[in-house]
Formats: sequence, C-alpha cells, structure tokens
Amino acid sequence: MRKTALFAAIVLAAPAFAEGPVTTTVEGAFDDVKFDVETAITNAGLVIDSVNHVGAMLERTKEDVGGTETLFTAADIYTFCSAEVSRMAMEADPMNLQHCPYGIFVYETPDAPGQVTVGHRAYPGESMGVVTELLGGIIGEALEGY
Repeated sequence: MRKTALFAAIVLAAPAFAEGPVTTTVEGAFDDVKFDVETAITNAGLVIDSVNHVGAMLERTKEDVGGTETLFTAADIYTFCSAEVSRMAMEADPMNLQHCPYGIFVYETPDAPGQVTVGHRAYPGESMGVVTELLGGIIGEALEGY
C-alpha cells in the first residue's frame, strides 16, 4: 500500500509538459536557412552562446550506440538569452529560470532534402509569452524570403 501511495505522489507531482514544438518548414538549402537564422538572432541584438551540431554528433556516434539510421542530413541548435526578455519572464514567474537559455533549432532530414525545418520549444504559461514572441519574431525574420 505504501509503494502505491508513493507512486501516486510521484505521478501527481510530475510536471505537465507543454505541447510539441513550434515549427515552420521552408524550401531551401540548409546552409542558407541556417545563416538566415544566425543573422536574425544577431539582428535582434543577441549573442549566440552556443551552436550545438546535434545532427553531426548523432551521425558521428551512430555505430557506437548501435544506430543504423541517419536521422538528419544536418541539424543545429542555437542557444542564446535576452537579458530584457528573461527579466520580464522571470519577474512574472521566477520558475521561468528553467527555460533559459532559449534555443532555435534548424534541421533537414534525408527523406526530405531541401525541406528545412526551423523551430523552438513551446513554452508553458502566459509568463513565457514574451519569450515566445521573441523567438517567433526571430524565426519570422529569418524565414521572410522563403
């Protein structure tokens, strides 16, 4: 009986997850779309903290972990933060700290060459609305010509 109560407490305490990511897919060359995302981030006055080459890492380690499938022809994640937007989000709810830094991902898959997807996580709650607006604006600028 005690294990059941503990299990129920853990399940009930588990966080509610936001819906899936916010994405847009465009036709274009991966490197061009990636460059446009980088440019839009810096045009917003932000500094890219890191570029995670997830697609290359997954391909490089595929055999080491028993993988057989090439998941992406290319996939990168750009992380960055905005002092102004972060302050607004965290003043509204200090727990929004967990979402910083913010990320925009760009990827292309082998089964859809020339189709590049750009997106970001869907953030929960009204207090993260300013972050969603920031990311949407950056992606909108980046994909304007597609």
